[in-house]
Amino acid sequence: MPAYTETLPRRPESARCARRMVGLALGVWDLDGVRDAAEIVVSELLANAVQHARRDSVRVTVTRLGDTRVRVAVVDLSRTHPVRRVAGSDDEFGRGLDIVDALSRGRWGVDSMRWGKRVWVDLESEETTGE
Repeated sequence: MPAYTETLPRRPESARCARRMVGLALGVWDLDGVRDAAEIVVSELLANAVQHARRDSVRVTVTRLGDTRVRVAVVDLSRTHPVRRVAGSDDEFGRGLDIVDALSRGRWGVDSMRWGKRVWVDLESEETTGE
């Protein structure tokens, strides 16, 4: 399966690089119909990794799963799984996984690894690819 991957510093500023990489991959694959959702998803996953992971870097991957499907994933060195929270109307944080869940229609998960985890999200474009 075609994929793009990049190791980035575990800093909030890395979200811009992650969005750019995901956007470039989707452009190459002619999957612009899923671009907005994918860029939001990678930003949310990266924000979680920045806040909760260990070590100085994270790995971002976008993989083409089919003609209209992609998987966006962030790998970090924390074995603690993300947990959806119920955010109050005044809370500034706690909505990221709800956003991920809505954009992916519930198609996301966590793969445990001996040294950390991979949080992945499957997205499908409503548009067909160009002929």
